[in-house]
Amino acid sequence: MSNPEISFSEKWKSATDPNDFAKTISLIPDGPLAEKWSKRKFEYKLVNPANRRKFHVIVVGSGLAGGACAASLGEMGFNVSCFCYQDSPRRAHSIAAQGGINAAKCYQNDGDSVYRLFYDTIKGGDFRAREGNVYRLAEVSNSIIDQCVAQGVPFAREYGGTLANRSFGGAQVSRTFYARGQTGQQLLLGAYSALSKQIGLGTVKMYNRHEMMDLVIVNGEAKGIVTRNMITGEIKSWNADCVVLCTGGYGNVFYLSTNAQGCNVTAAFRAFKHGAGFANPCYTQIHPTCIPVHGDQQSKLTLMSESLRNDGRVWVPKTREQAKAIREGKLNPNDVAEEDRDYYLERKYPSFGNLAPRDISSRAAKEACDDERGVASTGRGVFLDFRDAINRLGEDVIRDRYGNLFDMYENITGVNPYKNPMQIYPASHYTMGGLWVDYNLMSTIPGLFVGGEANFSDHGANRLGASALMQGLSDGYFVLPASVPNYLAKCGLKGAPKKEDHPEYAAAEAAVRERIEKLMSVHGNKSPRAIHHELGKIIWEKCGMARTEEGLKSAIEEIKALREEFWKNVKIVGTADSLNIELERAARVADFLDFAILLCKDALERRESCGGHFRAEFQTEEGEALRVDEKFHHVGVWEYKGDDDFVRVQEPLVYENVHLATRSYK
Repeated sequence: MSNPEISFSEKWKSATDPNDFAKTISLIPDGPLAEKWSKRKFEYKLVNPANRRKFHVIVVGSGLAGGACAASLGEMGFNVSCFCYQDSPRRAHSIAAQGGINAAKCYQNDGDSVYRLFYDTIKGGDFRAREGNVYRLAEVSNSIIDQCVAQGVPFAREYGGTLANRSFGGAQVSRTFYARGQTGQQLLLGAYSALSKQIGLGTVKMYNRHEMMDLVIVNGEAKGIVTRNMITGEIKSWNADCVVLCTGGYGNVFYLSTNAQGCNVTAAFRAFKHGAGFANPCYTQIHPTCIPVHGDQQSKLTLMSESLRNDGRVWVPKTREQAKAIREGKLNPNDVAEEDRDYYLERKYPSFGNLAPRDISSRAAKEACDDERGVASTGRGVFLDFRDAINRLGEDVIRDRYGNLFDMYENITGVNPYKNPMQIYPASHYTMGGLWVDYNLMSTIPGLFVGGEANFSDHGANRLGASALMQGLSDGYFVLPASVPNYLAKCGLKGAPKKEDHPEYAAAEAAVRERIEKLMSVHGNKSPRAIHHELGKIIWEKCGMARTEEGLKSAIEEIKALREEFWKNVKIVGTADSLNIELERAARVADFLDFAILLCKDALERRESCGGHFRAEFQTEEGEALRVDEKFHHVGVWEYKGDDDFVRVQEPLVYENVHLATRSYK
């Protein structure tokens, strides 16, 4: 695999002052926090409008980050090629987001501000995110809402016509804009309309059903990709001046997750193998509000929006006996007396109650179930109860706020949530780790930009609810359209490398074909799905909500053994030169098996608890996460050196405006 001329780890080793290294490598501008982004935008070099069509940009992914970026660059006049593996950009996984998108508009006049949104995000991430990036996210949030309203996104409104807000976990203000329980879908339709306009004008060429299989590096810079046409099986390389990856997260390494079946780590991991740093892979978010697992044949889990915790109360019985009776169907939960219910979030975190952040709420649910007070048939479930809200507000109000979510729950479980409490349990959802990027969202490979969930993002060790859509659209509409032209301006008008002049393109195609032939030649007797399922069990049990040194070391050895079995015993039916879903799955599982080792190594190396990364050895007397700031107040960046050979580099987090504090929601 190719590597940049000077690797990230070499720069780190030669640095004499860690903080100076952090400022140099992250490229966060100097000056007051509120002026950094304006200063940087003024410093960016520009491309003359008449010259923009001479530059070619590849955007991989058509979700909120990718679709918004491609549409914006196309609107500016650049020549854009956008690739997605779905049959339409409208089917990107961003469509599945339910609850809302944050912004600091302060329409409720309840004390919100850009700085408060910034601080809530820093605190919510357990003080493991960059100040400069997070403040920019909060600053841009208001412009996102204006942009989306202009596109016709049907946000909920108050009686007088103003946009409505609701609360989300980790905040004590109402700043979340929403469109019932389908906010992601409506925002994606807005981005898709902008993208469709540019496709119609010819500035963007859309390639559906094309999956990125590898990155092409020319002279140390990202200058193209290799794709597989998922209908015909054709392997083809594409050249460009730069590449933007907006390919989502790696949550499906757990097998059972809230992600769509197609979500994968392949694009990011291919870039990692070419020298792109991978940051904080152990920061995986477990969402507390999912429908519990109901059997071994289940292929994914269904999210119940965090917005439901505005009106739903989370509880389990106070006694194991009552919990057992509920599990066995001998006791109706509605018959449990009020004094026999443990509203544990309200009890443990009275200031935030049921809107405690996701990592804290998830661990609290696990704690209740570990105490044998779980209510699902498996023992892994708690109640989310709307009885009190319905009595107080009326069923019509609850139906208006959450109707489609309630319908979805009833369709899946057969239980009417207006009459009976929902059952929920934590599940793999979002990934805060991802490819390392600087303030300009460029990776350690020049010319490779990364947006949305695919980068290591602005969320630190835990993402606050309603911030994923905010980050995706911030990157896509506002940051990348400013930073990518700056890179292109420095490239000059020499044009993208010609494929016929650079053997790297043919070599990348050949490597992809060779890998596919290797997969197809195994002829084993185990399906890719079965092996993926086994991998997911290992990761969930030993690198899930709670992690230990012993468990992580065991997981690494088990994954290596499973990977060996995969390459000896995987069975892929069909052929490589046609539509072949099993081949697609097998290629993604192969990358998940390699990536899972990196995930566990990162979790093993970070000897502290913070946010979604909970090491059982590091907890307070009350069972809360115990950070070790003197050793781990940094971004952990991994560099690929060969098979299972990874070097860990530290980017210190320099805080000039926020003081480190014990994270408390009590």
